[in-house]
Amino acid sequence: MNSDFRGKLNSILERYESIENQMNTAVDFDQQEFVRLSKELSELGDIAKEIKRLFEKEKELQNNIEILDGDDDEELKALAAQEIESINDAIAESEERIKILLLPKDIDDEKGAILEIRAGTGGDEAGLFAAELFKMYEMYASVRGWNFEVLEFSESGIGAIKGASASISGKGVFARLKFESGVHRVQRVPETEVSGRIHTSAATVAVLPEAEEVDISIDEKDLQIDTYRASGAGGQHVNKTDSAVRITHIPTGTVVAVQDERSQHKNKSRAMKILRAKIYENEKMKLESSRSESRRGMVGSGDRSERIRTYNFPQGRVSDHRINLTLYKIDSIMDGSSLDEIIDKLIEHDQAEKLKG
Repeated sequence: MNSDFRGKLNSILERYESIENQMNTAVDFDQQEFVRLSKELSELGDIAKEIKRLFEKEKELQNNIEILDGDDDEELKALAAQEIESINDAIAESEERIKILLLPKDIDDEKGAILEIRAGTGGDEAGLFAAELFKMYEMYASVRGWNFEVLEFSESGIGAIKGASASISGKGVFARLKFESGVHRVQRVPETEVSGRIHTSAATVAVLPEAEEVDISIDEKDLQIDTYRASGAGGQHVNKTDSAVRITHIPTGTVVAVQDERSQHKNKSRAMKILRAKIYENEKMKLESSRSESRRGMVGSGDRSERIRTYNFPQGRVSDHRINLTLYKIDSIMDGSSLDEIIDKLIEHDQAEKLKG
């Protein structure tokens, strides 16, 4: 470990311990200062813990080196030599974890997310698959202990959907879901297929960081708000009131329409949530347009036109094409319980690419 790196680790640890001491001893805290320090302490917690672990291992290493160099007991020296090998491995692993923790954070990682799913090519089968994907993410949110609020759900009959969107909130939602954007492809025999021929269909997934008003300001004068009668499933009510809402952000041409709720006010609120996320994402992409294309290509750009994953039901496998990962556990992936196995690998791959610089 070079001196600059060690100095940086010492500075982080000193800062963490200084904040910890402040919060444990101060009696009269300004509320804003308390919140700021609590946030900083939380952000430094994981890396401070890892730095302490690294420094403890280095002390253990030094103790064993002294035994190896200065003790006459051959048996003790042999044990020390074994310990040194094991400790060196632990130090290398700890340094790697610290480097990952030091990587620049995506400012949106701790945000909630707006999930959008649309049926793609494949007719009714695409709509059925889109509905299954939406359910998969809902069940995955439950596994993670996140809140999943349906914003829009446009049915097309027989259990299929044209599209659906949801607001997902909880710890680290966007950090775990951001690599899900893209085209998800399904291969299976539809129930209506009498010849047993496998069909290929697709659905698009978009995951946007949920934007608050403090993240992006939208001027009411820039909005065109139209109300109309909802169409599709929903009973007699849809023919009686203009509860559906379409909002157009004139400067960007972004359009969002929501018709799920009977309340026009609720539909407008949901539409604004989706609109804010879309505009925020567009602004963010403009700012990040100079990012390394080589790294973006490794785990995907998040473009909805990019095919990222195939779900092959006859073979029971799910393949993520960006990292050449195939798992033969389609049922537990579709019920959300094994989706983390794919997401963890995507995160690891992204971290490895960032470490390459």
